[in-house]
Amino acid sequence: MKKVLLSIAVVASLLTGCQDENSREDVTLTQEAVVDMSDFYVQTTDETAGRGVNSQCQSMKVLNRQLKENPGLYKQMYDIEYNTRKLIAAKKGNGNGGGGNTGGGGGGTTPPTDDGLGVINIPVYVHVVYSNSQQNISDAQIASQMNVLNDDFRMQNADANNTPAEFAAVAADTEITFSLAGTFRYADSRSSWGTNDAVKAAYPPVSPSTHLNIWVCNIGGGILGYAQFPGGNSSTDGVVCSPQYFGTTGYVQAPFNKGRTMTHEVGHYLNLRHIWGDGRCRQDDFVSDTPTSDGPNYGCPSYPTVNCRSTDMTMNYMDYTDDACMSLFSQGQKARMRATFQSGGGRASILN
Repeated sequence: MKKVLLSIAVVASLLTGCQDENSREDVTLTQEAVVDMSDFYVQTTDETAGRGVNSQCQSMKVLNRQLKENPGLYKQMYDIEYNTRKLIAAKKGNGNGGGGNTGGGGGGTTPPTDDGLGVINIPVYVHVVYSNSQQNISDAQIASQMNVLNDDFRMQNADANNTPAEFAAVAADTEITFSLAGTFRYADSRSSWGTNDAVKAAYPPVSPSTHLNIWVCNIGGGILGYAQFPGGNSSTDGVVCSPQYFGTTGYVQAPFNKGRTMTHEVGHYLNLRHIWGDGRCRQDDFVSDTPTSDGPNYGCPSYPTVNCRSTDMTMNYMDYTDDACMSLFSQGQKARMRATFQSGGGRASILN
């Protein structure tokens, strides 16, 4: 009788265990169903976005190359995006972090109420690689760029006053700051470096898991800069900028002489896409409060500039307008950037 009872107990235990396992699986599926990843993309096919030659920022072209070279990069970026959307959905308390791309909103992340991180500081190493005295930019020029990053990311720039009322309500203080941790200078006879990360191979990043590394060197080809998104190889992590587009004083060249190239590229470094999604009206930047657009804007467009049946946020740092005509990150972009510092985020190690 004891053996029979024992057998019944074992069977009951097994059935209970299976039920618990199924319950856990159902919970997992339910949680994952909240995060809609159906609109997720990494590689882009439209690098010119239909307007002129996309030579200012080469971040997406560099990403396409890295995806070919590193088969595991897509999965890493997918996981980072999934985590980003899950974190923001949890803060919202409902809905998902993905979304479509219709009308004036565009799909994607919306701001959480509070992430508990406070003001985040990113320590920065600057590598100056020069072949002539102009490219060997001064400490004052480097300091001016640090000032711009801090002003732009904390919404303390004077240009914020020029933001149209339509977008002023979503303009964000990202509560992210930057501090210069050190400057390295390298004389090198090479006249231009291109976008194949050669400068990083020659002068590797220092502590890339905890510091933002910036290389200031002549890229060539009229290219302003390029950045690496979270999830890439640590040996190439960071941002590259041509010296004449770095900072606001010294060797700078209008109309990109207000330091916004770095603001733009650091946005990529913190997981922001271009404002138009690199794919016309049907592609999204995964941010709900940035209107859908069909391509980059250049110069200083008049307001309103309408595309895809909505007004373009031409003053957003992730567009291609002139430095003097940029003034904001949105609340949704703030949420995306700050999510990278949370557990499981692509920049979480900076806070550790």
